[in-house]
Order: sequence, then C-alpha cells, then structure tokens
Amino acid sequence: MNRKILAAGSIAAVAALTLAGCSGDSGESTADPDAPVTLSVSAWSIETTPEFQLLADEFEKTHDNVKVELKEYDPTEYNTLVTADLAAGSGPDIITQKEVKYVTTFQEGGQLLDVSDVALPDGIGGASSYEVDGTAYAVPYRQDSWVLFYNKALFDAAGVEHPDGSWTWDDYATAAEALATDATKGAYLHNWQSTVQGFANAQTGTDILEGDFSNLEDYYADTLALQDAGAQVDFNTAKANQLTYQGEFGTQKAAMMLMGTWYTATLIAQQASGEANDFEWGIAPVPQLDDSTAGTDNTPVTFGDPTGFGINANIDAAKTDAAKAFLEFAASEEAAQLLAGIGITPALTNDAIAETYFGVEGAPTDELSTFAWATHETLPENPTSNKTAAIQGILADLHTAVMSGAEQIDAAITTAEERVKSEVGLD
Repeated sequence: MNRKILAAGSIAAVAALTLAGCSGDSGESTADPDAPVTLSVSAWSIETTPEFQLLADEFEKTHDNVKVELKEYDPTEYNTLVTADLAAGSGPDIITQKEVKYVTTFQEGGQLLDVSDVALPDGIGGASSYEVDGTAYAVPYRQDSWVLFYNKALFDAAGVEHPDGSWTWDDYATAAEALATDATKGAYLHNWQSTVQGFANAQTGTDILEGDFSNLEDYYADTLALQDAGAQVDFNTAKANQLTYQGEFGTQKAAMMLMGTWYTATLIAQQASGEANDFEWGIAPVPQLDDSTAGTDNTPVTFGDPTGFGINANIDAAKTDAAKAFLEFAASEEAAQLLAGIGITPALTNDAIAETYFGVEGAPTDELSTFAWATHETLPENPTSNKTAAIQGILADLHTAVMSGAEQIDAAITTAEERVKSEVGLD
C-alpha cells in the first residue's frame, strides 16, 4: 500500500476529495454509505512513530471505500499548530489527542464532536480522561504508564541485586549510589517535571487542581540528594548539554531510568539498528512511597496519560460514520494486538495482548518485566480541566527553579501555590 502523508497546512488534497453536496457539519447524512470517503488524521514524527500508519493501513483493509491520510505536524508545536488549523477551518477530520491537558481547549472551542456513542471494549484504560461533564470527546487507543528500565549487565558488574518489584524510593536511592562509577551514573533522570511530580502526585493521591503542592517536598529532597551525591546527572548539565534519555540509557551511561512504557519500542528498535548498545535490560515497577503498594503481591501505583483520537466537530457529515468507525477500530482488541506487536502499549490490555507485546523480538522475557507492564494502578498525570494546562505551566517553573538550584524547595512550592491562586484561580 502506498504511503499517504499530508504535510501540515497542505489541505488542498483533502478539500479536493470532499464529497459533493456535504453539508459541512456533523448532522445526519443521506449520502451513499458506500461512496468513497477520505479521512485526514493528525499525527507527528511519522517516520519514528509507526502506530499512525499501522492503524491507517489496517483500517483500510476492512473499509474498502475509506482512505486514511496522515497529516503530519511538528511534535514540539503540535497542539498550537493543530489549534491554528482548526481555527482556520483546515483542521484534520480526526484529531489525535497528544496531551490530555489540552482536551478541554479543543472541547471548549467547539472543535470536538461528541463521540459517546462509539463502542469501547470492556477494561480499556484512559477513557475517563476524555470525558467532560459526562460526554466523551475522544477515545483512547494507547495508555502508557511509567516504569523503571534497568540495565541487567551493569547491575551484575556492580554486584547489585536486580530490582524485585518491592522497591521503595529508599531502595532506589541505595541502588543508584551503589551503581554509580566514574563512567556510569546509577540513574538518569530526564529533565521533565513528570519525573518527580508525576510520582509525587500519584503516590500521595494529590489533585493538582486543589492548589496544595506540599506533597512535592520529600520527592524533590530525595531527587536533589541523588543529584548531589553524583548518582545521577545534575539537571543543569542535562539541560545545557541537551541530553536525551534514549542516549543516556541506550548507550549505557546510566544503569537505571524512570520512563514511560513508550520507550520499550524505541529501545528495541535502536538496539536492532545499532543506535543503542547491545545489552540485556528489563523493566520493573517504579519505586513506591511505602510497602503498602510495593511487591508483586500488591498493585504498584504509577502515572500516565492516554493518547486518543477525537473527531473534528466541523467534519463533513458524509464522513462522520467512517470517522467513528475508525475510532472504534483504534480502541478495539484487534488494534491493541497490532499495537502490542510493534512494542506500543495499547489502552486495552489482557494476557493475550501481553503475550504479543513481550513476543516482540528484543523485548525482555522475564516475569518481573511482564508484571511491571501489566500490573499497576495508573493515575492520570493531567486531570481533565480547563485549569490544568495553566497549573502545569506553573509547576514546570517550580521544577526548573528547584532542580537548577535557583530556589529552595519550600520557597518554590510557596511561590507556585501563590501563583495558582492569583493567576489561575480555583473554585
């Protein structure tokens, strides 16, 4: 099948394929259900994110009259560019929801169709993140969760026992310090705020919409202690040198790394291509706040947001049924198996899907890796609210201030709380 990609802003092809006589809204259509339909889907980094083309191609196989064209956007400016296209009336038919914190931006702008009637399989994760006042505006197709990646060879060389699923943050810190050498850091912590705040909020049950961020203090204190001990690259060095998490872990510059399950597919591909070193690795549950959720007899608490598909509220009426069929397919068990087959964590998981995921050549095969991937309570990083994006922006400033040493932890927390009150306001 020929690859079909539309560059962002190149809408002439979509316009030319629009069915004559379409009303231009999402109302009931009397068009021939077998007439040709072309759906445009927003995407990013298509060359290195194979899920988009995979889902498009497989959907077309069972929908002879539908063509799916990918409209590629710059991943770093994705939400801004998509929003601009939608405002100009040139947005894609299907809008990939890259970040949950912007769902309400699209919804409040009247840019998302109600998709509450799209059937979802039982047990799918992340669906509630796309609901506003009981109405669904998108459906999830993947649900990543944060886990602990670790290099088994570096653990063995240092004589440090592998993670066993029972670790608390104290155990993690002890291992990181023991693993650190002149050539290798015990752990790499990427510079995102998620790497500290995501765990702190999930594991303490904190809702950022309440405006109280005191729960962050201990997590930042522990993180700074590891940085000061030289067990991980310090924040300023990582930023100044533009370090990538793929490069740090994949070339064995760090023995451990907290990261989302999306990295599995990347690491497998980079080891196959030679971009990453050839070494044995595994994944373990993230360290826990205390023993109540640690251990393979418990359910570890972590965090992660889904990725989903919504429909442009201004889609041509003749395309609506096809668009909803695409969403239903993307959330289905069939699609979940396809995604698992390329190392992507789907929103729907079960034993059969886990078998497919870990059957990918290059994936770890040990029991703990399977447990870490399949067993966890994944809490959303971003609550669905029109205040979330602004609050997360303030918390990003807190993260930079603390990790760079520009401000003490307690002072930075106070500053963030005051800013949320004055700049965002809470009900």
